[in-house]
This record gives sequence, structure tokens and C-alpha cells, in this order.
Amino acid sequence: MAFWNRRKPIEAPQHQELKRTLSWPHLVALGVGAIVGAGIYALIGQGAGMAGPGVIVSFAIAGAVCACAALCYAELASMMPASGSAYTYTYSSLGELAGWIVGWALILEYSVVVSAVAVGWSGYASGVLTGFGVNIPQMLPFGEMAGHALHFNPLAVFIIFLVAGLLILGTRESAWVNSALVVLKIAALILFLVIALPAFDISRFTPFAPFGWGSTPQADGTNIGVMAAAAVMFFAFYGFDAVSTAAEEAKNPGRDLAIGIIGSMVICTLLYMLVGAAAIGAMDFNMFASSGEPIAEIVRSLNQPEAAAIIGGVASIAIPTVILAFLYGQTRIFYVMSRDGLLPRSWGRVHSKLGTPVIMTIFTAVVCSALAGLLTLGEIASLANAGTLAAFIAVAVSVMVLRHSAPNAERPFRTPLVWVVAPLAIVGCLYLFSSLNLGTIERFFIWMAIGIPIYLLWGARKSTLAVKG
Repeated sequence: MAFWNRRKPIEAPQHQELKRTLSWPHLVALGVGAIVGAGIYALIGQGAGMAGPGVIVSFAIAGAVCACAALCYAELASMMPASGSAYTYTYSSLGELAGWIVGWALILEYSVVVSAVAVGWSGYASGVLTGFGVNIPQMLPFGEMAGHALHFNPLAVFIIFLVAGLLILGTRESAWVNSALVVLKIAALILFLVIALPAFDISRFTPFAPFGWGSTPQADGTNIGVMAAAAVMFFAFYGFDAVSTAAEEAKNPGRDLAIGIIGSMVICTLLYMLVGAAAIGAMDFNMFASSGEPIAEIVRSLNQPEAAAIIGGVASIAIPTVILAFLYGQTRIFYVMSRDGLLPRSWGRVHSKLGTPVIMTIFTAVVCSALAGLLTLGEIASLANAGTLAAFIAVAVSVMVLRHSAPNAERPFRTPLVWVVAPLAIVGCLYLFSSLNLGTIERFFIWMAIGIPIYLLWGARKSTLAVKG
């Protein structure tokens, strides 16, 4: 078998190092924690500015594509209870090179999301601290590199390392903290619905799609339209894939992973549709499209400053659940790729007492902290989406390949109507990818062009399967 076509076995790894401490409520909370965050608290304004009231359809389209992908994820996660998410599934079904490409795309996705959300959180936290008389600058300039201003964001760095420290202490402990914050975050959105729905005015939905239904490029390099907004709103949904990275720490992966993935998607899709409709109905979208905190802005416009302060405070406290979920997922991707030999094996060492990959967690925190001074949420959402769309396409292809190549393999969860659902996921992801702006697509392929030579020079010779011959 050619080096690029080597495949990992479908079975779970024989040597279990990570502790199995997570049950399905933890996994649902992990998924909701990753999904509900900056996407709904901040990007809903940007989406409304791109699509107008049609952003409701943008949410529905992005959610439908993610639902198809989630069903494919659920089958593979129950079939292959190993960490690594789409990377592991692709490696086992499509081969080593395809697995590396997907793993490289996931490294892009997880790293930039952690960095961008940390920066977004720093804005909320800075405002809260200022209200208490504590003035911590959000950005401290310290020079330029290739014409790009460099900044140090002390609050973003602080929250990244705080979350990393929590993950190092233990998966179960961080899962309980995450669950508590998820409840708080959902409660804040319910408070928004209670305030916004009485002010609902159906006339604000006319015209419904003022910028068109497709994706229209603008002179400044951005795109507008319902599909363009869907390509960005996709960022608000896809955190469910972080659940699949917990396969080796789930108590009953065959059952719990499917519940965690599908349960978190159902909860968040319904919540997003309600919040999006309430936001548009309560306030003209042009008035909150450019706001960095659109949910709180709408509540303030309804003469509820105390509630707006509560929502802003909750956002500053609870948005770190997104950082926790993606930092957790990133460290597990690194861990599995290093265990497979595609990255240095020393990166995958697990602490004998804590049962967590300490070195990899610290390294990831350092990298994400460095990126936090260079990236903004709006820019990075599209770039993260590109990596995720590539991974989702690979997962949908993998489901169909394994239905053909391993028809008798045990599947505790089977994707219903797989020959319809998987192709819909692929077509939907390809269309959303094409709806991203040209600069984002170019940066994604540059990242891929960097990754493939790394595999050819290192992974193709050093991988576990290559060593075994």
C-alpha cells in the first residue's frame, strides 16, 4: 500500500491513557458550550448586516448543513471511539495523506477560534472591569511586522492560560465548570427572549432579503446576501465537532457521543432561530448590524439597561466555555496526531497523575496567545469556517466509504438515509465554501500549501504505520 494510502484500524487504540470520566450530559454541555458563544452574541449583528432579516434563513441553511454533518459525525464517533475527530475518521477511511490534510485544517480551525474568541471576550471583560473602576487596556501596541500592527492583549492571554490551567487539572473538573457556565449562558439568552419578544414587530421583516439571496462580492472584498451570511453564520454552529474529540474520555462512547453531538445541535439550532427572529423583530437590523454586542444593544434600546448589563456580564463570564471546548479539542487533535507519529511523539505525553496532555496544552495556549494580538473575530470566523467545511466534507465522504468498505462493522448509531444525508452535507459545505470571500479561500489554500510539505518531509517517514512497515 502506498504511503499516502496507509489506513489506521477502525478499532479504538489498545493503550488507553486518557481517563474515561465524561457521561452524555457532560458531552451535551461541551457541545452547547462550544456552539453557543461569540457566534450568537456577536456575529448575529454582522450576519444581519449582510443579509437583513433574511439572516433567519442564513441560520436555517447553516444549521441544516451542520445537522447533516452532525449525523455523519455521530455514526463515525460511535463506530470509532477514539480521539481525533474528523482527522481520525478520515485517516481510517481515506488514508494517511487525507487524514493529515484534515488534521492540518482542524489545527487551523481550533487555533484561530480560540484566539479570536479570547479577543472577543477581552472586549466584554474590559467593559465590565471599567465599570468597576479597573482600567486594563484591551490592546497594547508593540510594533509592526510586514506592515501589520502587532498588539499584546493582556486579557485575552489571561483567559487562554486560565482555561488551559483548568484543562490541565483534569477533564472531569473542567467539564463541570463548563456545564455550570453553559446553564448561565443559556439563561442570558432566555432573558433576552423574554424582553425582546413583547417588542416584536413583523413589519421589520420587510424587505426580507434586501441584499439578495446569493453571495454578492463587494468592492471592499466582502460578500453580502443570504448565502454569504450563511457562510459566516456557519461559525455559530459547528462547535459540536469538539464533542467527537472526547471519544477516549467518554464513559460509554457508543451511546454518549451520538447523544452529545445530536443533542447539542438540536438545542442550539432551535435557540438560534428564536434569538435571531426576536432580534430582527425587536429592532431594525441596520441599528445593530455594526454593534460589537448586538444582543445587549437591542436590550438597551428597549429601556432595559439593567438586563443589558446582566447579559453583557454573563457573556464576559460564559463565553470562555467556547475557548474551553476548542482548546480542549485542539489539544486532543495534537495529542492523537503525535501518537500517530505525524507530529513529534513527545508532544503526546500524558501526565501520569492528572491524565491530561500537559505539555501539549501549554504549547497550544502559547500559540493561541500569540495569535490573539493579530486576529479579530470577524476576520477569523471565515477562515475558521474554511477549515471546518473541509473537515465536514471529509467526514461525509468517510461515512459513505466505510458503508461500502466495512459494511459489517459495528455501528451503535447509524446515520439515517445516509446516501441522501451525506451527499447533502458535501454539496452544502461546498456551496458555503464557495460563498466565502476570495481572500479567505486564498489564505486557506496557502495554509494547505504549507502543511503538505510538512507531511511529506516528516509524517510520511515518521508515522506509526510507516515505522511498522
